[in-house]
Amino acid sequence: MGTNKSRDPFRCSMPKYMYSGNYTAKGAAGLLNDGGKAREEEAEKAAASMGGSLEAYYWCYGEMDFMMIINVPSEEMAIKFSLHVGASGVFNGKLTPLISVDTMEAATSTELPFIRLPGE
Repeated sequence: MGTNKSRDPFRCSMPKYMYSGNYTAKGAAGLLNDGGKAREEEAEKAAASMGGSLEAYYWCYGEMDFMMIINVPSEEMAIKFSLHVGASGVFNGKLTPLISVDTMEAATSTELPFIRLPGE
């Protein structure tokens, strides 16, 4: 089962991302060889090497094989991580920025200037 390392996950000053993916045949062979805990440990090392942290790591079945929540110092670092890992060819990944409840609350309370939409 995955781990959740934070009691208050959205009180982190770093940007937060979900990274999820599906293993290729080569990646699945590596997973079978190394085991699931080894992948979590590598994700933790990768996040720390970027100056961030691994908040949660889970194995899944269905649309994705795994997902993790990472905190990293910048959007650029998250993008570079996603590109680097994706270029390995061992799985196909997806990077999703996460939005805190407080940020969503602020966004829904924000007034927009008049914007004329197409067809109006």
